[in-house]
Amino acid sequence: MKHIARKRFGQHFLTDGGIIDAIVDAIAPVAGQPMVEIGPGLAALTQPLVERLGHLTVIELDRDLAVRLREHPQLSVVESDVLKVDFRALAVPMLAQATAAPLRKIRVVGNLPYNISTPILFHLLAQVDVIEDQHFMLQKEVIDRMVAQPATSDYSRLSVMLQWRYEMANVLFVPPDSFDPPPRVDSAVVRMVPLAQPPDVHFKTLETLVQVAFSQRRKILRNTLGKWLDEKGFAGQFDLQRRAEEVPVAEFVALAQAV
Repeated sequence: MKHIARKRFGQHFLTDGGIIDAIVDAIAPVAGQPMVEIGPGLAALTQPLVERLGHLTVIELDRDLAVRLREHPQLSVVESDVLKVDFRALAVPMLAQATAAPLRKIRVVGNLPYNISTPILFHLLAQVDVIEDQHFMLQKEVIDRMVAQPATSDYSRLSVMLQWRYEMANVLFVPPDSFDPPPRVDSAVVRMVPLAQPPDVHFKTLETLVQVAFSQRRKILRNTLGKWLDEKGFAGQFDLQRRAEEVPVAEFVALAQAV
């Protein structure tokens, strides 16, 4: 029986064979690597991945799809909302099964539901210590924000919070007609590699600071971040005569460290 895409799960199934091959080539899976796929759907990416890996763990919320996936002998199926998945706990048995060194981190891939892509990215950011790399298909405009540079319209809270911890690149454009049903937006694939030596900063402090700074992005920071810094008793130097979109990631990180 054909599976009907469910809007509440944000389902758009990848069907373009050429795009699928290009994504798998970008991921470059190697036999024995511990890997997790988020939202495998109808297994368009799952099958070519598992053929190279030998085994793959998948996270699927749709009960009907999870039943189908469990029939595959090389898949371990986690039937859950990905936002409730503890990737650290998931990594332990996977690392034990891996044929390589036991301390290797897991790789994460997936075609993320557009309606919750940003929460998923932040959920993984909080568990990045167990992740080797991430390859995701997302709405192109989201990836544009992820990789944006300061003083551009796409530079945002998302840019800062991801760039302080990952090196990222837009690796592939994916048009709407590559899916069934086609989404109303363009898609792309992003590669996210955690920095080997990220700046040592308190995550919640940075998160709050950046959120306050971008809360009214058209105003200069004296009217937003300045008040927050005063409440924190900050007595250091920071140019508040700028908008948030003009401040490089490194300066936000340095400020969070100073606070």
